[in-house]
Amino acid sequence: MRKANVYRNGKLVGALSQFSTNDYEFRYDDNWFANGELPAISLTMPKSQQVYKSEYLFPFFFNMLSEGVNRQLQTRHLKIDEKDYFGLLLATAKTDTIGAITISEIKE
Repeated sequence: MRKANVYRNGKLVGALSQFSTNDYEFRYDDNWFANGELPAISLTMPKSQQVYKSEYLFPFFFNMLSEGVNRQLQTRHLKIDEKDYFGLLLATAKTDTIGAITISEIKE
């Protein structure tokens, strides 16, 4: 299992987990979920439920990844399999992302 904290403008929004290659979960942090003034992380994951499950990396997070030649360069440089989208997300979405969302791996 691999897990990461998800931040919006430096504030904890929730946790993203990969249990296997086709088992993912995003869970809103209790404080973020309970605060009605804080927005949902995306339109596809509204705050109407606290836990989301998927058989693939959620499109919102997948779209944070580079494409084409840039992805090939990143995977080669970081020695990550090109199809390991979660691993690539953990390696590349720590600080310099387009938008307010960053990802920080939780090491257990």
